[in-house]
Amino acid sequence: MSTGEDPGAGGARTATLGPRRTPGLVPVTETMRTTERHEPEPAPAAPPETAGRATWAFWRLLGSELGLTFRRPRNLVMLSVLAVVPVVVGVALRMFGSSTDDDMSGLVQDVAGNSLMLTFVSFSFLVLLLMPVAVSVVAGDSIAGEAGGGTLRYLLAAPAGRTRLLAIKYLNAVVYAYAVTAVVALSALVTGLVLFPAGDVTLLSGTTVPLADGLLRIAISVGYVGAGMAALAAVALALSVFTEVPIGAIAGTVVLVIVCQVLRAIPELGSIAPYLLPTRFTNFDAVLRSPIDVAALRDGLLTFGAYIVLFGSIAWARFSGKDITS
Repeated sequence: MSTGEDPGAGGARTATLGPRRTPGLVPVTETMRTTERHEPEPAPAAPPETAGRATWAFWRLLGSELGLTFRRPRNLVMLSVLAVVPVVVGVALRMFGSSTDDDMSGLVQDVAGNSLMLTFVSFSFLVLLLMPVAVSVVAGDSIAGEAGGGTLRYLLAAPAGRTRLLAIKYLNAVVYAYAVTAVVALSALVTGLVLFPAGDVTLLSGTTVPLADGLLRIAISVGYVGAGMAALAAVALALSVFTEVPIGAIAGTVVLVIVCQVLRAIPELGSIAPYLLPTRFTNFDAVLRSPIDVAALRDGLLTFGAYIVLFGSIAWARFSGKDITS
């Protein structure tokens, strides 16, 4: 008589129940059967209005930047000073023109003969120093001023992007550069009309053109000089991204202009003079020839464009990879 269980029955029972499963674990075969594999879903396409919203944000930020620039007392004072200089020049030529030396007699005769010439004379006096100083102050302060004031990190905290912020800062400086140029031209034009007779304009080539033609030539010179100041703004902006002290970028730009003037005065360095930025500033006198010296204007604009591309690229390369700590 046997009291133990039949091993055959136990083996059959074990085979019937199947393999024992550990609680909490799922066999791999079951996981592979029951789990569905999906292809990664593509990123949702940006809604059509996203581009328009980004464009609106760009112009809104630029408008805010321009508002700050043209409300700042320092910048308004610089515009006022530049507006006063043509008035002083005009009054001085009106009052003391008869007592000038032979070197100035031709200039006095040109201005006294027609009021429009005072605009070109004012540009000749201001385009090599005072106008560059005004533009350098705004452009040199654009990035360095934000870094020095501790506000640059907050500007970059918004999803605006460094490239867009840099473009806005540069466009702001360009608008101010053209404002400086327009203020000088308008002040000189009004002063000339008040102090000197208006009429046909005698050009440097000896040709006489009507008053309307003279006004058109002034407009061309304003566009050209403004482009030169925009090129200088690119230089100041490039220096501004390398420092957190605005006065360093401003002084560096002004010193660069002065050094270029010194180099131009050395006859032995005449071969490099055409490549110096201030050399092209005075090419606006091409409009005083008949016909207009288009080649001189074209060469100047090409130089300005080359400076904008070069120093704009330097500013972008530095700013896009710069570690912002302030």
